[in-house]
Amino acid sequence: MAFDQTTRNRLARFVSDTRSLLAEEFTRQLQNDYGLDPNSGDVTDLARLEHLDDARRETARLLRDTMEHYLASADTATPAKAKKARQDVLDRIVREQAFTILNRLCALRMAEARGLLIESIAKGYQSKGFQLYQRLAGTALGETGACYRLFIFSVFDEFAADLPVLFDRFSPQGRLFPREAALLSVLQEINHSDIDPLWAEDETIGCIYQYFNSVEERRQMRAASQAPRNSRELAVRNQFFTPRYVVEFLTDNTLGRIWYEMTKGESSLKESCRYLVRRPTEIFLSEGEAVPDQDDTGEDLSQEELLKQPVHILHRPLKDPRDIKMLDPACGSMHFGLYAFDLFERIYEEAWEIEAQRGADGFARTEELKPLHESYTDKDAFLRDVPRLIIERNIHGIDIDPRAVQIAGLSLWLRAQRSWQAQSVKALDRPQIHRSNIVCAEPMPGEADMLEEFTEQLRPKVLGQLVKIIFEKMKLAGEVGSLLKIEENIKDAIADAHKAYQEFILQQKKKMEFLPGMAPERETTFFDFADLPKEEDFWHTAEQRVIDTLRDYAETAAADSFQRRLFAADAARGFAFIDICRKRYEAVVMNPPFGVGLKTAEKYLKIEYPGSGNDEVCASFYSRALDILEPGGRIGEISSRTCFFLPTLAEWRINILFESSSLMEFVDLGINVLDDAVNETAAYVSEKSLRAVPSVFGMFHRSSDKADSVNSLTKL
Repeated sequence: MAFDQTTRNRLARFVSDTRSLLAEEFTRQLQNDYGLDPNSGDVTDLARLEHLDDARRETARLLRDTMEHYLASADTATPAKAKKARQDVLDRIVREQAFTILNRLCALRMAEARGLLIESIAKGYQSKGFQLYQRLAGTALGETGACYRLFIFSVFDEFAADLPVLFDRFSPQGRLFPREAALLSVLQEINHSDIDPLWAEDETIGCIYQYFNSVEERRQMRAASQAPRNSRELAVRNQFFTPRYVVEFLTDNTLGRIWYEMTKGESSLKESCRYLVRRPTEIFLSEGEAVPDQDDTGEDLSQEELLKQPVHILHRPLKDPRDIKMLDPACGSMHFGLYAFDLFERIYEEAWEIEAQRGADGFARTEELKPLHESYTDKDAFLRDVPRLIIERNIHGIDIDPRAVQIAGLSLWLRAQRSWQAQSVKALDRPQIHRSNIVCAEPMPGEADMLEEFTEQLRPKVLGQLVKIIFEKMKLAGEVGSLLKIEENIKDAIADAHKAYQEFILQQKKKMEFLPGMAPERETTFFDFADLPKEEDFWHTAEQRVIDTLRDYAETAAADSFQRRLFAADAARGFAFIDICRKRYEAVVMNPPFGVGLKTAEKYLKIEYPGSGNDEVCASFYSRALDILEPGGRIGEISSRTCFFLPTLAEWRINILFESSSLMEFVDLGINVLDDAVNETAAYVSEKSLRAVPSVFGMFHRSSDKADSVNSLTKL
């Protein structure tokens, strides 16, 4: 079914209506049942909630723990600020509960439409799955409404094994559940005949993410402030659907082009990637072979003649596909990742045949990987494992919006299930996906007492102090997302500590030159080296020890209270973000935020991204992509075209765009590309390592049909 404007408008209305239903329901539950008022910020003492049974009393306690956990990072310096902070936090809780429940129910409906789940949502109480469940349960689980609630909980728990980020019923974002009347209203909306065909479409879940915040809400935010005022506004104001042709163009010419060059043009991607830009005469060079000198006759040739000239492609080592990593640093609902999944499937299939022809040494691979033909008994076993490999090893994504992380993970999981269905792999025989690489950029937890308790246990003491520094540096994660250079912050903190240690040792030696009690007071330092061994081994392994400490804490933190579990869960997500930032990628594709960034991040961005900073934050995303790319890696980006003309970005264009990378393809798309966004846009591809001759560089002017502009480029 085509996602025309009428269809998109109907889906937007569905999301708006169900969001209102759920927000109203959960606000009422907080007020009437749990003594928490999002409107006033008032919190009733737990002891006064005598009407609650044990289960709901526990929920009331957990909601208060969640609120306190969120407040730990808020400004509560004055009574007025404290009240506003409570209102904001309770509003956040309502919003989180609403979008989590909506995402869960819609995810189950999409699973039904794909044959992954017996009918459970489509007909409400009359669904086949529930009818069977109720017959088996009899009257033991109560009336129909109560029984259906428990049935849905059991389905959530089953899906949580693969998608805990979305379906974990014990997560702070998913503690509440609508009462019967509200649930039936939501189910009625989900099963409306107007949107029934949409549940089989891959784009639907991404549109639900986009439409959760209405166009009107975005307009109100822009009217209130030219720049986003907080991380939520930054996320909401930049929720634009990336058109499919843009996704394909950027992915074809980054990931697709990289594999095409690795195979020296011997790849089926040149037929299946319809936007892959190739020159008529390409000469692939061997390893160590330099580009031959060419006569400078370009000025005498027409553009058409220039394009027909031979172009030399530098050697690109053929990598094991398990080592090829792609990142979307502002992933949203993962449009780029879904299309990249298709390309990776073809890449893996070709890799199996290439290894069969060239042998195990035909690929460059990391040491822990065995050759494909040694890792799998046959091609069928290999292809059965490919969807898991793609999610666990290849596709990476970062976003500042937790809703995006929920939906992006779901989108890739559904795409993997479709692949297994196409292979006729039964559900029980499908490899379990143990982890994904989709992470939310958010600060480390804010409870100072728990951080102090954790770091006090670490030895040597300087290790705990370094961990504290990392927690402090992570405070900006929710505001700048993947622009936070946390991997460099870790290295810098260790370098500072090492320098302080060397000064400490020097002072200790000088102290020996004085009589007892006569030595001058040594300069104080933040770091405590009293229990640090004299040898230098600690500094050689300090970075890895910091990372291992964060990982160990995230995996084994004590769980004797819910708030402590929240602290540990936030630390785990913080570590996952650090882990993603420390990797290096072959391809970065993105539709980053447009316009200026957050005011609170302006100072950081101007320091870390000189020449780009906060004026057009998409320029900083480009610079960041260069930081985390492997040599020869490619960037594919759609952004405001003003990056290429703004006087304030002249330094960025000189030092970053043209000096540190080669612009390979550029398409000027104009306006009306990203929904209601008024920005003039451009889609472009660059390469980190400079080439003697770009594959093509052309300026294609605005057209009424943007896809035609891209097609005209690929035909050159």
